[in-house]
Amino acid sequence: MTTSDIPEVNRALKKEFISANAPIIELIKAQTDDPFSVLVGTILSSRTKDACTAGAVKRLFSHGETPGKITPNDLRRLTTKQIEKLIYPVGFYRAKAVHLKKLPVVLDELFGGVLPSTVEELCNLPGVGRKTANLTVAIGFDLPAICVDVHVHRISNRLELVKTKTPYETEMALRKVLPIRYWKTWNSYLVSFGQTRCGGQRPKCEDCPIKRFCKWHKS
Repeated sequence: MTTSDIPEVNRALKKEFISANAPIIELIKAQTDDPFSVLVGTILSSRTKDACTAGAVKRLFSHGETPGKITPNDLRRLTTKQIEKLIYPVGFYRAKAVHLKKLPVVLDELFGGVLPSTVEELCNLPGVGRKTANLTVAIGFDLPAICVDVHVHRISNRLELVKTKTPYETEMALRKVLPIRYWKTWNSYLVSFGQTRCGGQRPKCEDCPIKRFCKWHKS
């Protein structure tokens, strides 16, 4: 795959994405239109399947003053143990409960209680790495950002759009080769594609709409 192939590949991935169920974070955005709720949902979704994240989000957000949303004040009112119980069994739920409890405090200390909209600033918040920060910027704030998880890293390399060893390297490489108009959706499309078709060990190459661009299929 070359950079000139990006528009065609993106169209194919978009078509696949539309036909699949939207990932949980896109659903949170559609339902709440609230960057903080997107951030909390993204923290919960790390190393957790969407179905499990959806349940945790529903339980936690039901304790918000505004139905279907969560705010820093809502997290202040809840104890760490209460948060643990609400978000169980998401991956690393105990650590995530601690991070969520600290989140309003650190948000006040560093940013006057206002959620920042840049990746670098968001990474100063508890439980927030580059993946979570990029996804919050792209989906929560609707600003250009490239979120790279295992699916984006794997598929971008299979397509030979990049040749990298780590998700961080992939993010930096994609920033150079991927036109900015594709940044916000690249993660959504590739995560959905990786979950439904292009898995780590047994990708479903038969009838894959982008197999002619893929080194895995050619090998």
